[in-house]
Amino acid sequence: MKEYPFETATLSNGLRIIHQSSPTDVVYMGYAIDAGTRDEAPDEHGLAHFVEHTLFKGTARRRAWHILNRMENVGGDLNAYTGKEETVVYTALLKHDFARALDLLTDIVFHCTFPEAEISKERAVILDEIDSYADSPSELILDDFEDLLYSGHPLGHNILGTPRSVRRFDAADARRFTARHYCPARAVLFVYGNIPLPRIERLAAQLTSDLPSGTPLAGRTAPSNAQPRTEHRHRHTHQTLVATGTTAYPHADPRRIGLALLSNLLGGPGMNSRLNVALRERLGLVYNVEANISTYTDTSTFSVCYGCAPADAERCMALTHAELQRLIDAPLSSRQLAAARRQLMGQIGVAADNFENNALAMGKACLHYGRPTTRAELLHLLDALTPDALQAIAADILAPNRFSTLIYT
Repeated sequence: MKEYPFETATLSNGLRIIHQSSPTDVVYMGYAIDAGTRDEAPDEHGLAHFVEHTLFKGTARRRAWHILNRMENVGGDLNAYTGKEETVVYTALLKHDFARALDLLTDIVFHCTFPEAEISKERAVILDEIDSYADSPSELILDDFEDLLYSGHPLGHNILGTPRSVRRFDAADARRFTARHYCPARAVLFVYGNIPLPRIERLAAQLTSDLPSGTPLAGRTAPSNAQPRTEHRHRHTHQTLVATGTTAYPHADPRRIGLALLSNLLGGPGMNSRLNVALRERLGLVYNVEANISTYTDTSTFSVCYGCAPADAERCMALTHAELQRLIDAPLSSRQLAAARRQLMGQIGVAADNFENNALAMGKACLHYGRPTTRAELLHLLDALTPDALQAIAADILAPNRFSTLIYT
Protein backbone atom coordinates (compact mmCIF):
# COMPACT_ATOMS: atom_id res chain seq x y z
CA MET A 1 0.00 0.00 0.00
CA LYS A 2 1.28 3.47 -0.90
CA GLU A 3 2.43 5.59 2.05
CA TYR A 4 1.77 9.29 1.62
CA PRO A 5 4.27 11.75 3.14
CA PHE A 6 3.14 13.71 6.18
CA GLU A 7 3.32 17.50 6.45
CA THR A 8 3.61 19.63 9.57
CA ALA A 9 3.03 23.25 10.54
CA THR A 10 2.96 25.28 13.74
CA LEU A 11 0.64 28.26 14.23
CA SER A 12 1.77 31.44 15.97
CA ASN A 13 -0.14 30.38 19.12
CA GLY A 14 1.89 27.17 19.36
CA LEU A 15 -0.71 24.77 17.96
CA ARG A 16 1.02 22.03 16.01
CA ILE A 17 -0.63 20.56 12.91
CA ILE A 18 0.22 17.29 11.22
CA HIS A 19 -1.41 16.20 7.98
CA GLN A 20 -1.20 13.12 5.82
CA SER A 21 -3.15 12.51 2.64
CA SER A 22 -5.10 9.31 2.07
CA PRO A 23 -6.70 7.55 -0.91
CA THR A 24 -10.33 7.97 0.22
CA ASP A 25 -12.90 10.77 0.63
CA VAL A 26 -13.16 10.06 4.35
CA VAL A 27 -11.20 12.31 6.71
CA TYR A 28 -10.03 11.22 10.18
CA MET A 29 -9.05 14.15 12.34
CA GLY A 30 -8.90 15.38 15.90
CA TYR A 31 -7.03 17.09 18.68
CA ALA A 32 -4.44 15.30 20.82
CA ILE A 33 -3.85 17.04 24.15
CA ASP A 34 -0.67 16.52 26.17
CA ALA A 35 -2.53 15.61 29.35
CA GLY A 36 -3.38 12.18 30.65
CA THR A 37 -3.65 10.17 33.82
CA ARG A 38 -0.03 10.69 34.82
CA ASP A 39 -0.56 14.47 34.81
CA GLU A 40 -3.20 14.38 37.53
CA ALA A 41 -2.45 15.79 40.98
CA PRO A 42 -2.59 13.30 43.88
CA ASP A 43 -6.20 14.26 44.62
CA GLU A 44 -7.25 14.12 40.94
CA HIS A 45 -7.14 10.36 40.25
CA GLY A 46 -9.49 9.84 37.28
CA LEU A 47 -9.98 13.54 36.51
CA ALA A 48 -8.41 13.40 33.02
CA HIS A 49 -10.95 10.72 32.03
CA PHE A 50 -13.77 12.63 33.77
CA VAL A 51 -12.89 15.70 31.67
CA GLU A 52 -12.81 13.66 28.46
CA HIS A 53 -16.38 12.47 29.11
CA THR A 54 -17.73 15.90 30.02
CA LEU A 55 -16.14 17.84 27.15
CA PHE A 56 -19.19 16.90 25.07
CA LYS A 57 -21.73 18.34 27.51
CA GLY A 58 -21.80 21.99 26.49
CA THR A 59 -19.84 24.99 25.25
CA ALA A 60 -20.50 28.71 25.14
CA ARG A 61 -22.15 28.17 21.74
CA ARG A 62 -23.66 24.69 21.96
CA ARG A 63 -25.72 22.55 24.30
CA ALA A 64 -25.02 18.84 24.67
CA TRP A 65 -27.77 17.95 22.20
CA HIS A 66 -26.28 20.20 19.51
CA ILE A 67 -22.84 18.64 20.02
CA LEU A 68 -24.32 15.15 19.86
CA ASN A 69 -26.00 15.82 16.51
CA ARG A 70 -23.48 18.06 14.77
CA MET A 71 -21.46 15.26 13.15
CA GLU A 72 -24.06 12.49 13.43
CA ASN A 73 -26.47 14.43 11.21
CA VAL A 74 -24.01 14.29 8.31
CA GLY A 75 -23.02 10.66 8.88
CA GLY A 76 -19.90 11.46 10.84
CA ASP A 77 -18.67 9.90 14.06
CA LEU A 78 -17.47 11.74 17.18
CA ASN A 79 -15.35 10.04 19.81
CA ALA A 80 -12.61 10.46 22.41
CA TYR A 81 -10.26 8.49 24.62
CA THR A 82 -8.01 9.11 27.61
CA GLY A 83 -4.53 7.60 27.90
CA LYS A 84 -1.81 7.70 30.50
CA GLU A 85 -0.12 10.60 28.67
CA GLU A 86 -2.73 12.13 26.36
CA THR A 87 -6.40 12.85 25.77
CA VAL A 88 -7.69 12.65 22.19
CA VAL A 89 -10.96 13.97 20.74
CA TYR A 90 -11.55 12.90 17.15
CA THR A 91 -14.04 12.42 14.36
CA ALA A 92 -14.48 10.63 11.03
CA LEU A 93 -16.35 12.45 8.25
CA LEU A 94 -16.67 13.00 4.53
CA LYS A 95 -14.20 15.62 3.38
CA HIS A 96 -16.81 18.20 2.32
CA ASP A 97 -17.79 18.43 6.03
CA PHE A 98 -14.23 19.27 7.13
CA ALA A 99 -14.96 22.87 8.17
CA ARG A 100 -17.98 21.77 10.20
CA ALA A 101 -15.88 19.14 11.98
CA LEU A 102 -12.94 21.40 12.80
CA ASP A 103 -15.26 24.10 14.15
CA LEU A 104 -16.98 21.56 16.42
CA LEU A 105 -13.77 19.92 17.65
CA THR A 106 -12.18 23.29 18.46
CA ASP A 107 -15.31 24.39 20.31
CA ILE A 108 -15.42 21.19 22.37
CA VAL A 109 -11.74 21.11 23.27
CA PHE A 110 -11.12 24.77 24.02
CA HIS A 111 -14.51 26.25 24.95
CA CYS A 112 -16.28 23.63 27.06
CA THR A 113 -18.30 25.12 29.93
CA PHE A 114 -18.94 21.90 31.88
CA PRO A 115 -22.59 22.59 32.81
CA GLU A 116 -23.24 21.08 36.22
CA ALA A 117 -26.60 19.51 35.33
CA GLU A 118 -25.05 17.58 32.44
CA ILE A 119 -22.04 16.62 34.54
CA SER A 120 -24.30 15.04 37.16
CA LYS A 121 -25.77 12.74 34.51
CA GLU A 122 -22.40 11.88 33.01
CA ARG A 123 -20.98 11.07 36.42
CA ALA A 124 -23.45 8.16 36.60
CA VAL A 125 -22.29 6.98 33.16
CA ILE A 126 -18.65 6.95 34.29
CA LEU A 127 -19.54 5.02 37.44
CA ASP A 128 -21.30 2.43 35.25
CA GLU A 129 -18.16 2.24 33.10
CA ILE A 130 -16.05 1.55 36.19
CA ASP A 131 -18.46 -1.20 37.26
CA SER A 132 -18.41 -2.67 33.74
CA TYR A 133 -14.62 -2.72 33.74
CA ALA A 134 -14.56 -4.45 37.13
CA ASP A 135 -16.71 -7.18 35.55
CA SER A 136 -14.00 -7.80 32.91
CA PRO A 137 -11.06 -9.17 34.91
CA SER A 138 -9.05 -10.05 31.80
CA GLU A 139 -8.91 -6.31 31.02
CA LEU A 140 -8.71 -5.08 34.60
CA ILE A 141 -5.63 -7.18 35.34
CA LEU A 142 -3.53 -5.18 32.87
CA ASP A 143 -4.31 -1.93 34.70
CA ASP A 144 -3.74 -3.52 38.08
CA PHE A 145 -0.47 -4.97 36.81
CA GLU A 146 0.83 -1.52 35.85
CA ASP A 147 -0.27 -0.27 39.27
CA LEU A 148 1.90 -3.05 40.74
CA LEU A 149 4.81 -2.32 38.40
CA TYR A 150 4.77 1.47 38.87
CA SER A 151 3.69 1.41 42.50
CA GLY A 152 3.43 4.94 43.89
CA HIS A 153 3.89 6.59 40.47
CA PRO A 154 1.05 8.18 38.44
CA LEU A 155 1.75 5.84 35.52
CA GLY A 156 0.28 3.08 37.65
CA HIS A 157 -3.06 4.82 38.09
CA ASN A 158 -6.17 3.27 36.58
CA ILE A 159 -7.38 5.67 33.89
CA LEU A 160 -11.01 5.52 35.01
CA GLY A 161 -10.33 6.58 38.59
CA THR A 162 -12.31 5.21 41.52
CA PRO A 163 -16.00 5.51 42.40
CA ARG A 164 -15.04 7.69 45.34
CA SER A 165 -12.98 10.14 43.26
CA VAL A 166 -15.55 10.33 40.45
CA ARG A 167 -18.36 11.11 42.90
CA ARG A 168 -16.26 13.98 44.26
CA PHE A 169 -15.43 15.70 40.93
CA ASP A 170 -17.48 18.69 39.80
CA ALA A 171 -17.44 21.37 37.11
CA ALA A 172 -14.85 23.45 38.98
CA ASP A 173 -12.43 20.49 38.99
CA ALA A 174 -12.89 20.00 35.24
CA ARG A 175 -12.37 23.71 34.53
CA ARG A 176 -9.24 23.76 36.67
CA PHE A 177 -7.76 20.77 34.85
CA THR A 178 -8.49 22.13 31.37
CA ALA A 179 -7.21 25.58 32.29
CA ARG A 180 -3.95 23.94 33.31
CA HIS A 181 -3.53 21.66 30.31
CA TYR A 182 -5.87 22.44 27.38
CA CYS A 183 -4.06 25.14 25.41
CA PRO A 184 -2.66 25.37 21.86
CA ALA A 185 0.94 24.91 23.00
CA ARG A 186 0.02 21.50 24.46
CA ALA A 187 -2.09 20.33 21.53
CA VAL A 188 -1.73 18.75 18.11
CA LEU A 189 -4.35 18.96 15.38
CA PHE A 190 -4.04 15.85 13.23
CA VAL A 191 -5.77 15.43 9.87
CA TYR A 192 -5.60 12.23 7.83
CA GLY A 193 -7.34 12.84 4.52
CA ASN A 194 -7.45 14.75 1.26
CA ILE A 195 -7.54 18.28 2.67
CA PRO A 196 -4.75 20.68 1.58
CA LEU A 197 -2.51 21.72 4.47
CA PRO A 198 -2.85 25.48 3.72
CA ARG A 199 -6.62 25.19 4.14
CA ILE A 200 -6.17 23.36 7.45
CA GLU A 201 -3.75 26.03 8.69
CA ARG A 202 -5.99 28.90 7.61
CA LEU A 203 -9.14 27.56 9.24
CA ALA A 204 -7.35 26.41 12.41
CA ALA A 205 -5.76 29.86 12.79
CA GLN A 206 -9.18 31.50 12.49
CA LEU A 207 -10.82 29.18 15.00
CA THR A 208 -8.04 29.44 17.61
CA SER A 209 -7.13 33.12 17.21
CA ASP A 210 -8.79 34.03 20.54
CA LEU A 211 -6.92 31.41 22.56
CA PRO A 212 -3.90 32.16 24.73
CA SER A 213 -0.96 30.03 23.68
CA GLY A 214 -0.16 28.59 27.10
CA THR A 215 3.10 26.78 27.70
CA PRO A 216 4.34 23.37 26.54
CA LEU A 217 4.48 20.65 29.16
CA ALA A 218 7.72 21.17 31.09
CA GLY A 219 8.40 17.48 31.60
CA ARG A 220 7.28 14.51 33.63
CA THR A 221 8.89 12.65 36.50
CA ALA A 222 10.12 9.28 35.26
CA PRO A 223 9.27 6.20 37.32
CA SER A 224 12.04 4.59 39.32
CA ASN A 225 13.05 0.97 38.76
CA ALA A 226 10.94 -1.03 41.19
CA GLN A 227 12.08 -4.34 42.65
CA PRO A 228 10.35 -7.42 41.15
CA ARG A 229 7.40 -8.59 43.21
CA THR A 230 4.57 -11.10 43.02
CA GLU A 231 1.08 -10.41 44.30
CA HIS A 232 -2.07 -12.53 44.51
CA ARG A 233 -5.48 -10.88 44.47
CA HIS A 234 -8.76 -12.68 45.04
CA ARG A 235 -11.26 -11.79 42.30
CA HIS A 236 -13.36 -14.95 42.48
CA THR A 237 -12.72 -15.73 38.81
CA HIS A 238 -13.25 -19.20 37.32
CA GLN A 239 -9.76 -19.06 35.82
CA THR A 240 -6.47 -18.08 37.33
CA LEU A 241 -5.48 -14.92 35.43
CA VAL A 242 -1.81 -14.00 35.21
CA ALA A 243 -0.02 -10.82 34.12
CA THR A 244 3.76 -10.91 34.33
CA GLY A 245 6.41 -8.57 32.96
CA THR A 246 8.72 -5.66 33.56
CA THR A 247 9.64 -2.14 32.54
CA ALA A 248 11.44 -1.71 29.24
CA TYR A 249 12.74 0.86 26.76
CA PRO A 250 11.25 4.33 26.15
CA HIS A 251 10.26 5.37 22.63
CA ALA A 252 13.56 7.13 21.94
CA ASP A 253 15.62 3.98 22.54
CA PRO A 254 16.26 2.24 19.18
CA ARG A 255 16.23 -1.14 20.94
CA ARG A 256 12.45 -0.84 21.25
CA ILE A 257 12.17 -2.11 17.64
CA GLY A 258 14.02 -5.30 18.51
CA LEU A 259 11.91 -5.78 21.62
CA ALA A 260 8.77 -5.32 19.51
CA LEU A 261 9.93 -8.13 17.22
CA LEU A 262 10.67 -10.41 20.19
CA SER A 263 7.29 -9.61 21.73
CA ASN A 264 5.56 -10.45 18.47
CA LEU A 265 7.53 -13.69 18.19
CA LEU A 266 6.59 -14.64 21.74
CA GLY A 267 2.95 -13.68 21.93
CA GLY A 268 1.79 -11.63 18.96
CA PRO A 269 -1.54 -12.10 17.17
CA GLY A 270 -0.24 -14.96 15.03
CA MET A 271 -1.38 -18.44 16.07
CA ASN A 272 2.22 -19.58 15.55
CA SER A 273 3.58 -17.36 18.34
CA ARG A 274 5.87 -19.32 20.63
CA LEU A 275 3.72 -18.92 23.74
CA ASN A 276 0.53 -19.84 21.89
CA VAL A 277 2.18 -22.99 20.54
CA ALA A 278 3.65 -23.94 23.92
CA LEU A 279 0.60 -23.26 26.09
CA ARG A 280 -2.37 -23.81 23.77
CA GLU A 281 -1.53 -25.77 20.65
CA ARG A 282 0.64 -28.44 22.28
CA LEU A 283 -1.02 -28.80 25.67
CA GLY A 284 -4.39 -27.04 25.56
CA LEU A 285 -3.70 -25.18 28.80
CA VAL A 286 -5.01 -21.73 27.79
CA TYR A 287 -7.55 -20.21 25.46
CA ASN A 288 -5.50 -17.08 24.83
CA VAL A 289 -2.01 -15.85 25.66
CA GLU A 290 -0.55 -12.50 24.61
CA ALA A 291 2.68 -10.54 24.91
CA ASN A 292 2.26 -6.76 24.80
CA ILE A 293 4.30 -3.58 24.93
CA SER A 294 2.80 -0.31 26.18
CA THR A 295 5.17 2.54 25.30
CA TYR A 296 5.41 5.85 27.15
CA THR A 297 7.72 8.82 26.68
CA ASP A 298 10.18 7.71 29.36
CA THR A 299 9.57 3.98 29.81
CA SER A 300 7.48 1.08 28.54
CA THR A 301 5.76 -1.99 29.92
CA PHE A 302 6.45 -5.46 28.56
CA SER A 303 3.88 -7.98 29.74
CA VAL A 304 2.63 -11.50 29.13
CA CYS A 305 -0.99 -12.25 30.01
CA TYR A 306 -3.06 -15.44 30.03
CA GLY A 307 -5.79 -17.29 31.87
CA CYS A 308 -5.75 -20.98 32.79
CA ALA A 309 -7.31 -23.54 35.11
CA PRO A 310 -6.06 -23.02 38.70
CA ALA A 311 -4.42 -26.45 38.68
CA ASP A 312 -2.36 -25.48 35.60
CA ALA A 313 -1.09 -22.11 36.86
CA GLU A 314 2.38 -23.22 37.94
CA ARG A 315 2.89 -25.26 34.78
CA CYS A 316 1.90 -22.32 32.56
CA MET A 317 4.28 -20.03 34.40
CA ALA A 318 7.13 -22.52 34.01
CA LEU A 319 6.44 -22.86 30.30
CA THR A 320 6.33 -19.07 29.91
CA HIS A 321 9.67 -18.71 31.68
CA ALA A 322 11.13 -21.43 29.48
CA GLU A 323 10.16 -19.56 26.29
CA LEU A 324 11.66 -16.34 27.65
CA GLN A 325 14.84 -18.15 28.59
CA ARG A 326 15.15 -19.70 25.11
CA LEU A 327 15.56 -16.23 23.63
CA ILE A 328 18.21 -15.38 26.21
CA ASP A 329 20.22 -18.60 25.92
CA ALA A 330 20.59 -18.81 22.16
CA PRO A 331 20.38 -16.29 19.30
CA LEU A 332 17.77 -16.73 16.61
CA SER A 333 19.03 -18.49 13.52
CA SER A 334 19.13 -16.53 10.29
CA ARG A 335 16.06 -18.41 9.11
CA GLN A 336 14.13 -17.75 12.34
CA LEU A 337 14.97 -14.05 12.23
CA ALA A 338 13.94 -13.77 8.58
CA ALA A 339 10.61 -15.46 9.33
CA ALA A 340 9.94 -13.26 12.40
CA ARG A 341 10.83 -10.13 10.46
CA ARG A 342 8.64 -11.10 7.52
CA GLN A 343 5.67 -11.80 9.80
CA LEU A 344 5.95 -8.47 11.61
CA MET A 345 6.42 -6.56 8.37
CA GLY A 346 3.29 -8.20 7.00
CA GLN A 347 1.31 -7.27 10.11
CA ILE A 348 2.49 -3.67 9.80
CA GLY A 349 1.35 -3.62 6.17
CA VAL A 350 -2.09 -5.02 7.03
CA ALA A 351 -2.48 -2.56 9.93
CA ALA A 352 -1.74 0.31 7.55
CA ASP A 353 -5.15 -0.33 5.97
CA ASN A 354 -6.88 0.91 9.15
CA PHE A 355 -7.10 4.63 8.43
CA GLU A 356 -8.56 5.62 11.79
CA ASN A 357 -5.77 3.90 13.72
CA ASN A 358 -3.23 5.53 11.38
CA ALA A 359 -4.67 8.97 12.17
CA LEU A 360 -4.69 8.39 15.93
CA ALA A 361 -1.14 7.01 15.90
CA MET A 362 0.04 9.98 13.81
CA GLY A 363 -1.47 12.50 16.22
CA LYS A 364 -0.04 10.76 19.30
CA ALA A 365 3.43 10.45 17.74
CA CYS A 366 3.51 14.12 16.78
CA LEU A 367 2.35 15.13 20.26
CA HIS A 368 5.01 13.18 22.14
CA TYR A 369 7.88 12.65 19.71
CA GLY A 370 7.65 15.45 17.15
CA ARG A 371 6.70 13.22 14.25
CA PRO A 372 5.70 9.62 13.50
CA THR A 373 8.07 6.93 12.36
CA THR A 374 7.22 6.20 8.74
CA ARG A 375 6.51 2.68 7.60
CA ALA A 376 9.62 2.80 5.40
CA GLU A 377 11.76 3.85 8.38
CA LEU A 378 10.26 1.13 10.53
CA LEU A 379 10.93 -1.54 7.93
CA HIS A 380 14.51 -0.29 7.59
CA LEU A 381 15.02 -0.59 11.36
CA LEU A 382 13.61 -4.12 11.31
CA ASP A 383 15.86 -5.04 8.43
CA ALA A 384 18.91 -3.93 10.41
CA LEU A 385 18.25 -6.25 13.36
CA THR A 386 20.77 -9.04 13.94
CA PRO A 387 20.54 -12.25 15.99
CA ASP A 388 23.20 -11.01 18.41
CA ALA A 389 21.43 -7.67 18.96
CA LEU A 390 18.14 -9.45 19.66
CA GLN A 391 19.79 -11.85 22.09
CA ALA A 392 21.28 -8.89 23.97
CA ILE A 393 17.82 -7.27 24.19
CA ALA A 394 16.34 -10.53 25.45
CA ALA A 395 19.03 -10.78 28.14
CA ASP A 396 18.41 -7.16 29.14
CA ILE A 397 14.60 -7.29 29.38
CA LEU A 398 13.22 -10.85 29.30
CA ALA A 399 15.06 -12.50 32.19
CA PRO A 400 12.27 -14.03 34.34
CA ASN A 401 13.96 -12.90 37.56
CA ARG A 402 13.35 -9.28 36.49
CA PHE A 403 9.59 -9.84 36.21
CA SER A 404 6.84 -8.75 38.53
CA THR A 405 3.70 -10.90 38.51
CA LEU A 406 0.06 -10.28 39.37
CA ILE A 407 -2.23 -13.28 39.80
CA TYR A 408 -6.03 -13.18 40.04
CA THR A 409 -7.60 -16.17 41.77
